[in-house]
Amino acid sequence: MNVRSFAPLVLLLSFRVFAQVPPAPVTGEVIVRTAHYEVTSGMGDGERLAQEMENRFTVYSRLFRFEPARAALPLKVRAWQDRETYDNYVSERLGSSRDGAVYFHYSQSGRRELVINRGSAEERHNLPYQAFIQYLRAFVPSPPSWIREGFAIYFSTMGFSGSGEIIYEENLSWLKTVRDLGAKAPGIEDILLADERGIPDNFQSVSWSLVSFFLTSGREEYFRTLTDCFMVLSGEKTAAENSRAVADRIRMWNTLENLEKDYRAYINSRRTFAELVAEGEKAYAEGDSAGAELAFVTAMNQKPSLHVPYYYMGLLSYGENSYVIAEEYYRMSLERGADFALVSYARGVNAAAAGKNREALAFLEEAAKASPQRYREKAESLMARLEGNSP
Repeated sequence: MNVRSFAPLVLLLSFRVFAQVPPAPVTGEVIVRTAHYEVTSGMGDGERLAQEMENRFTVYSRLFRFEPARAALPLKVRAWQDRETYDNYVSERLGSSRDGAVYFHYSQSGRRELVINRGSAEERHNLPYQAFIQYLRAFVPSPPSWIREGFAIYFSTMGFSGSGEIIYEENLSWLKTVRDLGAKAPGIEDILLADERGIPDNFQSVSWSLVSFFLTSGREEYFRTLTDCFMVLSGEKTAAENSRAVADRIRMWNTLENLEKDYRAYINSRRTFAELVAEGEKAYAEGDSAGAELAFVTAMNQKPSLHVPYYYMGLLSYGENSYVIAEEYYRMSLERGADFALVSYARGVNAAAAGKNREALAFLEEAAKASPQRYREKAESLMARLEGNSP
């Protein structure tokens, strides 16, 4: 069996930022200042939030590589746990509230701030989106809209564990929308020059898809083109002027015809997690182990927190007599919420095939106990054959 990666293959996110988070006061509003941020919080987690924001800044900087001196620092963050206080504060400025988090951008840099409803259900989705916009507009107040929206969506699923480890699963929620547009989709040039020509329909979805193409198509020339474009962004230009500068730079290295063709092929080749699992299950049922493995490894790398691909990789490993690897996949599937009885039975069969009869008996007993209707009869049948045999 080929060596398989258990880690998500997400460009630029395959590293850890370890945070040493000191204890924060339990009560009272505090202001925490770091290298790039000033965080005001009244919930006792100001230090942790400030470190999270610094970690985000580090990830963004690894890609954009803006000179820190260009930014209007510090970037200000204000957090409330109380929903009413948050809503009132936001509504006074916008006329209505925004769920989870919102970034206020003003011409005067001292008034700019990211406001967060800390602990709300919407924070997990909206904070990453707004945090990126705050970062980008600190360096480029009027960026091309497709870069602003596309990257904000791309980074919207990025979070951090308590130890500072990046948690990222690519956001593919717009993929079906983009594919379904077909011939109605705006062309590459219309996306690039939206600030000059007017924002087309479905702009968020196609902006995300273009960013995803540049970052994850596997074509080095396109990734280099993208990072080259960041160099021409100016804090003094309008959004339309920055858009034109980026489009001109892209044309230096690519014809728009070839770019359009490769972009469309990329979008049509991408699959959501559900589609990959369905393809893998079909290939597995048809005895196509190679096709199933490709689909499940891709699904596993796309959403490493979901259990289904790990379970099927266990089945595939078992089928190739790789019992140690199969057991590891089964164990990881359980850690991610797989059906306990299902996996216990599979582990019992796997251990029996590996000659580990005592382990097999224990797993089979667990399966029969967890779901008697599904597994008692066949578990007891296999157990009867194993009883008294060597460990």
